[in-house]
Amino acid sequence: MKKKKIIPQLKESALIVLRARYLVRNEENEIIETPEELFERVALAVAEAEKNFPPSKDKWEEYAFQFYNLMASLDFLPNSPTLMNAGRPLGQLSACFVLPIEDSLEGIFETLKATALIHKSGGGTGFNFSALRPKGDVVFSTSGFASGPISFMKVFDAATEAIKQGGKRRGANMGILNINHPDIEEFITAKAQPGELSNFNLSVGITEDFMEALKKGESFSLINPRTGKEVKKVSSEKLFHLLCEMAWTSGDPGVIFLDPINQSNPTPHLGKINATNPCGEQPLLPFESCNLGSINLANFVKDKKIDWERLRTTIHLAVRFLDDVIEINRFPLPQIAKKTLLTRKIGLGIMGFADMLIKLRIGYQEERALEVAEEVMPFIQDESMKASALLASERGNFPAYPGSIWDLRGYPPLRNATTTTIAPTGTLSLIAGVSSGIEPLFGIYYERKTLGGVILKEFHPLFEEILEEEGYKEREIEAFKEEIKEKGLISRTHLKDSLKKLFYTAFEIPSEVHLAIQKTFQKYTHNAVSKTINLPESASIEEIKKIFLLAYAWKLKGVTVYRYGSKPEQVMYVRKGEGEKLVCPKCGEDLEVHGQCLFCGACGYDKC
Repeated sequence: MKKKKIIPQLKESALIVLRARYLVRNEENEIIETPEELFERVALAVAEAEKNFPPSKDKWEEYAFQFYNLMASLDFLPNSPTLMNAGRPLGQLSACFVLPIEDSLEGIFETLKATALIHKSGGGTGFNFSALRPKGDVVFSTSGFASGPISFMKVFDAATEAIKQGGKRRGANMGILNINHPDIEEFITAKAQPGELSNFNLSVGITEDFMEALKKGESFSLINPRTGKEVKKVSSEKLFHLLCEMAWTSGDPGVIFLDPINQSNPTPHLGKINATNPCGEQPLLPFESCNLGSINLANFVKDKKIDWERLRTTIHLAVRFLDDVIEINRFPLPQIAKKTLLTRKIGLGIMGFADMLIKLRIGYQEERALEVAEEVMPFIQDESMKASALLASERGNFPAYPGSIWDLRGYPPLRNATTTTIAPTGTLSLIAGVSSGIEPLFGIYYERKTLGGVILKEFHPLFEEILEEEGYKEREIEAFKEEIKEKGLISRTHLKDSLKKLFYTAFEIPSEVHLAIQKTFQKYTHNAVSKTINLPESASIEEIKKIFLLAYAWKLKGVTVYRYGSKPEQVMYVRKGEGEKLVCPKCGEDLEVHGQCLFCGACGYDKC
């Protein structure tokens, strides 16, 4: 790369994350790569795909330069496996996978092996365990009794724990069980005890027939998947209450609405979708994978206006980048390669939406925020499809296009069956220094634990910047910062209301506003939207019921809630010193530090 390159402007917290998880190390575990070299490594590797296509094979170096600047400017970042593995021997670049779970011991452990290979490469896996026969059901081959899906989930959880110990990225799973499975109550309460299934997010697969039974107050049939026969009837109201009670208690399970997901399945002729990736934003067919990337919306506000032309250029380059990732990807299994290349799904999303609003001087809870979402996301969706159609004219459409919804609707050939996904962007937003996904600010001040055990303590950068623009003196700004550290919420401070409205955090925004933002983005997103409704500690079970019912009424594809403090240990805290307290994941008591090990005197939990 001989042209002048953008030099990445990274905060200290971003450098900490990059050093811990992304920068290349030698055999002595010494870092031998700079952030600039990381982006160059990824850009060069991804641009190699351009050599496969006559229209661009002589321009691959120019695309490498453009890809580098795309990332170094922090206008766009691809998912973590791409940053970690592009240009490296492993070469597995996708974040999202769904694997089938068959009702046989051989099938279950074949899937476990595939899971291990995916986790080793930095990917996350999703499963629907509903095909497994319920606990106590007959096993003819041994004249014994089945142990049920939750017992096998614990096997997957243990394997994930073993793999992640030496990894750069937490192994993550999504476990789904359909609402009509006989073991659904055991599934809903599976994480009642802290520390259980800690490498799983759980979601209940909700169906239309269950919601109809709930609406009418009728009983609901639980069906043995092996026989297709009813095992028993349960109260739909009691089952729904149990689901909401456990979401209130521990944050799990969330809900996945299977019918809306399949109504927008772009390739129904290839099969039904019954599972998603770990954070719920990417519904996929069995053995399908998807690579994601996110545009940093905070970088597209200039003089309190959105720079639409620069955004358009970025969208088209990002779509090209993501399609190139598919081209050079080294898939962990041949079945995954085959299914992924059949649909070539990509998921272009966003981060920094809350930052964009702040720069536009709009509060997240204001009606104008919905209007901005109504402007931004359809623009991204439309332009991403134009970019995909242009690539199809150069490279060919995705092979499963005949019979797809795009074919049936008479849409021009596309390179990719889907182009948009809203991911949570947890680590990517840390690197970019902006809010995650479409979420409001988690806190003006926060303490966040990284994978390496480092606790990041930061104020949101726009807070001080805007107070300075408003004429506050340094002494006054520092006083506000100390007040926020102590109180945690902007609404409890003495800042004037016109500024408070810009910085309301997730816990100060009504749940209906959270859902309205999600609904707006979902209307213009092919796949799904990762959204967690963060609730204050005082939130009730009834409020969670209202959230799930409204999400269903608005035809969302899924939603998760998290009541602050409902887990013994969480990743982020909003008050000074909260992040430093180490608590036992099993019993919630304080942990003692013994050298490199953690020990709980109350229950004997011991981990090094």
